[in-house]
Amino acid sequence: MDTNYVRIFDTTLRDGEQSPGATMTRAEKLLIAESLARLGVDVIEAGFPAASPGDLQAVAAIAESVGQSTETPSGEPPMICGLARAKTSDIDKAWEGVKAAKRPRIHTFLATSDIHLEYKLRMTREQVVTQVREMVGYASKLCPDVEFSPEDAGRSEPAFLYEVLAAAIAAGATTLNIPDTVGYTTPEEFGSLIKNIKENTKGMTDDIIISVHCHNDLGLATANSLSGVLNGARQIEVAVNGIGERAGNTALEEVVMAMHTRAPFYEKTTGIDTTQIMRASKLVSSCTGMQVQPNKAIVGANAFAHEAGIHQDGMLKNESTYEIMRPETVGVAESQLVLGKHSGRHAVKTRLGVLGYHLGDDDLKKAFDRFKDIADKKKNITDADLEALVTDELRHASQLWNLADLQVASGTTDMPTATVRLAGPDGEIHVQAAVGAGPVDAIYKAIDQIMGKHGKLLEFNVQSVTGGIDALGEVTVRVESLQSSDSFLNPQSGADAKRSYIGHGTATDIVVAGAQAYIAALNKLIIAEKREDAANDQAAASDAEKQA
Repeated sequence: MDTNYVRIFDTTLRDGEQSPGATMTRAEKLLIAESLARLGVDVIEAGFPAASPGDLQAVAAIAESVGQSTETPSGEPPMICGLARAKTSDIDKAWEGVKAAKRPRIHTFLATSDIHLEYKLRMTREQVVTQVREMVGYASKLCPDVEFSPEDAGRSEPAFLYEVLAAAIAAGATTLNIPDTVGYTTPEEFGSLIKNIKENTKGMTDDIIISVHCHNDLGLATANSLSGVLNGARQIEVAVNGIGERAGNTALEEVVMAMHTRAPFYEKTTGIDTTQIMRASKLVSSCTGMQVQPNKAIVGANAFAHEAGIHQDGMLKNESTYEIMRPETVGVAESQLVLGKHSGRHAVKTRLGVLGYHLGDDDLKKAFDRFKDIADKKKNITDADLEALVTDELRHASQLWNLADLQVASGTTDMPTATVRLAGPDGEIHVQAAVGAGPVDAIYKAIDQIMGKHGKLLEFNVQSVTGGIDALGEVTVRVESLQSSDSFLNPQSGADAKRSYIGHGTATDIVVAGAQAYIAALNKLIIAEKREDAANDQAAASDAEKQA
């Protein structure tokens, strides 16, 4: 085993999706998983299979496709991992989800801090050790690769932590992940914790991988993770753009580029193709609706921008005066191929290939038709425009309802009126007109009547994809289900929990983009409610069977 190689374990699809409002569809998860494989991550934590039937199906789909893919920098498919609480039912679901992968992994966890034991688990230390030993042993009989995490390790008593980890090793754990679950530790503390675990845990050998999973509550996730690596960790758990619970997880792009840029200092390597970082960042941002702040390290819009005169002068003389890495290293193009309404299909296909999109004939035709439509309204089509329209097309491809046509009348004297035509799941075109307080309100009322569903609008955000008055506009909306609860989607949520759904739309007309976004959000809401109804029916049937 190469002790200088650090595995990159990506949890964008699991911990990242736990960001409020970042719920993704199965199709979006597959897109991101494929992007992570091309990026070269070693392990993809595809989800929490026991959380919901939909999550189980998404994990299984990723295991069957991405888990068999060799379109990776190493030529080997990534490990596909499913998270499970230290319970047989959770572990069974995790195995069901990942077993189709060429390299499956079960990741099980149980808290070890006194505060979690007393208030959450209501367990003694002895009970925790016994359960870890039994559940890791159970998982290892199903799957040859088992990872164990002592939740809230950063606030756990060290001697007890060593005992729990020793029990996990003896039961068959191959990776020990040390989570700073609430982002409490400092780099010095966390590095010392990793070093002491390595030196004091019974059964620890070079074959056991120590992993780190740090949260960013104090803004120290990247620093803590790198401190862990300096003290013996050989796996870092990350999320693209640093998304995740509360303030987020360690950002993939930050730890990877820190080790890449400061290679002589860290003396560690990863399997990441850094030129794919920006593309992965944009895809995750698009699918989750979580925009990357402009000054975000590595992937922010300003990461390679220079405005101050002194900086510009230095850059003109030598880039290294104010840049410690070149933009091409992370996949930021210095130049753009200008496309317009006279461009042909071959030119569009070639440019999409350069951007990393290799579409089949049907998807290419749809993307080209969208391109031609936009090119008639814009003078030039940039790389950002192309990526936006392709992502939007792929995102809406499997929707139940889609926008077919839209006509709006509004102004200072007339009542805003909208006529909407939607293509429904029955293959028919449905038409409805409505009056509202404004054009968007009228459109949404008409859509509600056609789809028979109404969501409470929480957010309506408009962002320009590129500059200029003819720019593509991307609208992101967030709607909340008005039915009582869908807490089955998250077994740890309260009984009165509500779930919000993100929708995106992209067009040169932001009113049209707003309609597309709202339809996309309602599609997700409808699918989620159908899953809940199916789960409730299954539970009722199971109860009836038990009573019989």
